Amino acid sequence: MKLELDLGNPRYTLLHRAGLAGLYMTLAQLQREGCNSLQTLTWRLNRRSVCLDWQGLDLEVLSTLLKEAFRLKDGMIDLRGLATGTMRPELQAIVHLGMLGTFLQHTSTHKATGSVTKSFELEENKPPILVTYKALSSYVHQDFAKNLCDANGRLLEKPISVAGWLNPGAVVRHTAFSASTGFEELAEDALVLLFAPVACYYYLLRSTLRDKRSQYALIVPEINNLETYAECRHIWRDKGYKDFFATGLGDAALRFLTYDELSKLVQNHDLQRCQVLTLGTVAWASQQKTRTDLYVVEATPITSENYRLCREKFSDRIMLAKDNSTSFVAVSFAKEFIAENLAHQRAWYAGLADVITSHEMFTKLTYERGGLYEMVKKARYDDDDAVNQRDRLFVEACHEAIKYTYGKIKSNTKPGDDLNARFDRATTRMRSELTRCKSAEAFRGFITDFWARAGRLPTLQHHWQELMALINDAKEWRKARDLALLALASYKKGESLQGEEEDSTFDQEDEILIPDPLA
Repeated sequence: MKLELDLGNPRYTLLHRAGLAGLYMTLAQLQREGCNSLQTLTWRLNRRSVCLDWQGLDLEVLSTLLKEAFRLKDGMIDLRGLATGTMRPELQAIVHLGMLGTFLQHTSTHKATGSVTKSFELEENKPPILVTYKALSSYVHQDFAKNLCDANGRLLEKPISVAGWLNPGAVVRHTAFSASTGFEELAEDALVLLFAPVACYYYLLRSTLRDKRSQYALIVPEINNLETYAECRHIWRDKGYKDFFATGLGDAALRFLTYDELSKLVQNHDLQRCQVLTLGTVAWASQQKTRTDLYVVEATPITSENYRLCREKFSDRIMLAKDNSTSFVAVSFAKEFIAENLAHQRAWYAGLADVITSHEMFTKLTYERGGLYEMVKKARYDDDDAVNQRDRLFVEACHEAIKYTYGKIKSNTKPGDDLNARFDRATTRMRSELTRCKSAEAFRGFITDFWARAGRLPTLQHHWQELMALINDAKEWRKARDLALLALASYKKGESLQGEEEDSTFDQEDEILIPDPLA
């Protein structure tokens, strides 16, 4: 029997290509270890294809290959292609949990022997982190060869039905017509899919905005070169436990695409995009997990630049639990929102006013005021340099208006009054008025009144035409509203963009009237 499996196969999806990379990695690892139990199976590996050749009964050869490829070690999944048996235990736990949360999420795909809890020390002088997982005695990959062969032990030539564990999200549309509404694959393509878990990545989700029942993100890379991808996948075995936590699907996908180890693949166009998906329970089928989201993410230069800045300013941290006996990984609220926008090729602040709709969410966002302030100063706002500059100036004008508003409050505060409480009430009032702006006219009325009451704003005076064009554009008012809320959330009391203190020297004469050009 000879099988030539090529990345250029028109039937292949991204998951098939990942499966072929997983097969490549497995065979390469078997070759490195000098495995001699594969009977007559030989192979040839190159950067675009894998060629398999064997003599004898197909069932026996494939059974031996799968048993060598998919093993167990102390109840944890041991993928030969990743050499997970030699990984640090916490990283092996990530692979184990990720597979059980995605490919093997249905209980019929594995046999468990019970729950096991292990502790891992991630940082010195901090309590360990606890990880609980299901220990397994077997899983479906190990004995799948019999499904690929007929009664005589020969590889099937007709298509076979594909279950959801082999292709996450693949379901029978109608159980009464399962023969015509189910997924089918040729046996050799199903063999390729079987190895997809080896090449895919798994992230543990800690989302604030998404449904909490989505716990894992599965990354399926778009692979164009088997050889270079296999090299990079092995380098990442040395990543830390924190590197496999993500706030959401966008964060997981961009974290994967912006690793430094991938720069060579990106430069050579061997990897430009990836597919990210998650499984969760839905109201109409709570007995099982269903694919609840899937999209393709591409890392453009601006997206990568903004995401790296975002990761730097909103890094994950190891925190103490309430009882101080254990630790956990704390993720950023702001990073989830920003990463989702970047993954969808939107401006990093887009839709902020639609998401931050309550005082509690705004307060949570302002806990990361310092990081937002740095993003305002250093991030790219748009591909167009003129638009990029205009949007930044809009935020600066709002910062000046907030600064002068606080300055007036400070000058009118009597001795003994709680100045911070007055600042907080003013902030709440501004946020509340901004939230109530549901039309271009309402927003234009709010922002012109806000700027006019603040006094003379240098940025507004010097860039009057650009900024007024933004708020008077009927299609851009939502963007301007997002920028205004971003300015409010990122404003640092006691300093402006130039590092000055709130100005308390303004009086009523500084208040100017900004006419509504459309009135």
